[in-house]
Amino acid sequence: MNIKQELTTVIKKAGLRMTPQRMAIYQLLADSHTHPSAQMIYQSLQAEFPSLSLTTVYNTLETLVELGLVNELGAVGPDGVRYDADTQPHVNLACLNCHKVIDLPSIYVSELNQEVAQNSGYQVRGSRVLYYGICPDCQEKGYV
Repeated sequence: MNIKQELTTVIKKAGLRMTPQRMAIYQLLADSHTHPSAQMIYQSLQAEFPSLSLTTVYNTLETLVELGLVNELGAVGPDGVRYDADTQPHVNLACLNCHKVIDLPSIYVSELNQEVAQNSGYQVRGSRVLYYGICPDCQEKGYV
């Protein structure tokens, strides 16, 4: 199933209407490796959708998070809350200097999810692991 079909299925199952703006926001997130904020998404899509409002972006992101299609990573620097369409277990690393966020695949996140489920009785639906530090590029530039 491709991204458009997946989103359409989940949106319709939730009783919502598929809109070109919802599709564009989700597609941008799915294609992005930068973990954009709502403001970044708005700026990226404004030329294509001149009537798009920042409120629509925030509302769409909230809906996508509620539906489990997107993870909200929390605030990373002055750009505010960042978002990730990769909902598979992995680690996110955020640089405290340049505010870049990258993904780090890790089998241990899945193992931790299983441990948490077994020891708590929770039905784990997902997890977010976010580490903060100074990225190698910023370290080279002398930031510590």
